[in-house]
Amino acid sequence: METITGTIEKIVYHNEENGYLIARFNIDSKLIPEAKIGNQNREEGLVPIVGKMVTVNVGETYKLDGEWVNHPKYGRQFNFDNYQLVLPTSLLGLKRYLGSGLIKGVGPVTADKIVHHFGLQTLEVLENNLSRLTEVEGIAEKKIQRIQKSWEEHKEIRRVMIFLQSYQITTGYAVKIFKAYGNAAIEKLKENPYCLVDDIFGIGFKTADRIAQNLGIEPNSLARIKAGIKYILSELANQGHCYGDFQEVIKQGNELLKVEEALIEKALLLMKNSKEIIVEEERLWLPLYYYAELEVGKKLRELIRFPQQVINFDLSERINLLEKKHNIIFATEQKEAMEKVLRHRVLVLTGGPGTGKTTTTLGLLDLFNELQLKIALAAPTGRAAKRMSETTGREAKTIHRLLEYDPKSGTFTKDAENPIKAEVIILDEVSMMDILLMSNLVKAIRPGTFLVLIGDVDQLPSVGPGNLLRDIIDSEVIPVVRLTKIFRQDQESLIIVNAHRVNEGKFPLLYTKKKKDFYFIEEDNPAKAADKIIHLCTRQLPYKYRINPVEDIQILSPMYKGEVGADNLNHKLREALNKKGKQMKWGSHSFKLNDKVMQIKNDYSKEVFNGDIGRIKQIDLEEQILQVDFYGKRVNYDFSELNELVLAYAITVHKSQGSEYHIVIIPLMTQHYLLLQRNLLYTGITRAKQMVILIGTKKALWIAIKNNKTFHRNTWLKERLKRFLAPEINYSN
Repeated sequence: METITGTIEKIVYHNEENGYLIARFNIDSKLIPEAKIGNQNREEGLVPIVGKMVTVNVGETYKLDGEWVNHPKYGRQFNFDNYQLVLPTSLLGLKRYLGSGLIKGVGPVTADKIVHHFGLQTLEVLENNLSRLTEVEGIAEKKIQRIQKSWEEHKEIRRVMIFLQSYQITTGYAVKIFKAYGNAAIEKLKENPYCLVDDIFGIGFKTADRIAQNLGIEPNSLARIKAGIKYILSELANQGHCYGDFQEVIKQGNELLKVEEALIEKALLLMKNSKEIIVEEERLWLPLYYYAELEVGKKLRELIRFPQQVINFDLSERINLLEKKHNIIFATEQKEAMEKVLRHRVLVLTGGPGTGKTTTTLGLLDLFNELQLKIALAAPTGRAAKRMSETTGREAKTIHRLLEYDPKSGTFTKDAENPIKAEVIILDEVSMMDILLMSNLVKAIRPGTFLVLIGDVDQLPSVGPGNLLRDIIDSEVIPVVRLTKIFRQDQESLIIVNAHRVNEGKFPLLYTKKKKDFYFIEEDNPAKAADKIIHLCTRQLPYKYRINPVEDIQILSPMYKGEVGADNLNHKLREALNKKGKQMKWGSHSFKLNDKVMQIKNDYSKEVFNGDIGRIKQIDLEEQILQVDFYGKRVNYDFSELNELVLAYAITVHKSQGSEYHIVIIPLMTQHYLLLQRNLLYTGITRAKQMVILIGTKKALWIAIKNNKTFHRNTWLKERLKRFLAPEINYSN
């Protein structure tokens, strides 16, 4: 074992997930024999080092313990096993250390000014006399306050990182842990490391379990088994399930925890008695999802049982006046929707593209206006709400804005005690709503309110747990109108025609001279298919249609992995479409100015939600802030929050719900076999406004069309609705 000391000059590669580092290290080569350092490295003055560091910045000085090795490809390098941060002692080291992005408000220029003024006393000033920074030109009192806060955080984060180092916790997560727990972070983790699973986005049970076992928590401990059970139920929720099957949870617990099933059953009994889980027959629930389903079922019962209102006008006559006013003729199903909602107060309106959901909505709005009722329009996401506003000419809010989310308390202001002040609530894109969001909404609806739920039940279900729209319709106890007729003007669109053909299990009609909005490109080689997608996005489509490829084209892939998976296509498209963008790197995250990015978790404080797409408009390396424009709203991200964003030149079909794009390109290869489903293909096609391009094989296309088996979701809302309503209410007429 040997020890060397030097400064990080260049980070060649750093994997934030496991800490693996390749860097160029500046050491005093006079102290190292030439035989060890190698001729080339001696000439460059830099030594390649390889090992693992939780966090690393250019300009930092380290003492490394390891050994010299001769790599067959890369030559002489130093492989280290242990490291210790050493504060820099040279002026150059100080400049690079402070200017590396370590402290918010201090970039390379400011760092140079500080070190030039204070010299080797710089760290002492930062540690003990920060007010002296006013002596440096361009540093005002306000900036000193930011620097002081960042410097104190940096010291405390370092303490947390040293503690977490042996557990391979990444820099980004260490910062999040510190932000969540502050100076009590280490004590909190020693007390209960499993709290990380619930409190820190991205940290799973296995990471927390590794920390726990290193801290001496026994594998058979009750705390560990209970945490494992909660993790299994949470993972089921991430897959869309509201509950877990008793035997399946025990089986998964045995595989995850490697403990006897008897211990898991004992823990389940204790958790049931303490109300940490809810048990109904063979179903196991986390209380959050159990009470959410219960709330939705009870509230729908209350709304539908409310005494009927006397309508003071002739509905048939009113519909005739509306038809003359808008120069349209309502279909029988559309008239049925207007009649049912006025009679029963709760209505589900479902149907595919081109079947008149928007026209029916406009008719309903006119009727409710006639009754002089206060109306609220809402949708699950910003993009869906914006589209609803455009089609109705009225303000539509996200459901979170309608419920007035309070980021300070982490709760909604609108609830049973402070309900929504509306007599009619119309919700669009209800297929996207999970059971938790619906539960929060119905709590805030006053008795007697008209509730209209609009959505396409044949699309993919919500990303979150539950199968809300499907369960309500399948219960057969809530009034439902299914629009099926494609209006004449929409029959000219192959997108709409083929969406319905696919939904009916038929092969789509392809390009004709008259209908030029649906294409199929045959290609069985995934790598060549990827190249063709790049060509379509960079040359063929932009040149032919004079469009912005980043804004107007969206790749929708069935999966993330593979040559035509979203991950690989994102890398290729970014390099092709955003070559000159200013780039930043933070651990394993890399973004460029003007990159197209997507939010991958609900962030209520920022009012951005899973699936929202935006463009990076600003990167501030000094303040460590990245700014994204989402549909005209600018949102700031601290660098430690960048794991909430991914590139979005290509996304999965699941993430596209509720969105519309001018041109959609969907790769379909037999390698995607497990994810080739009819509702996935149908959802992808219905995202396009002007053109759909399928690229792949007809075999894969047929597999998707014929596979009408959707992934089963464990939900109990349908049964609850039947129990609440079926014996007393009949909607057959």
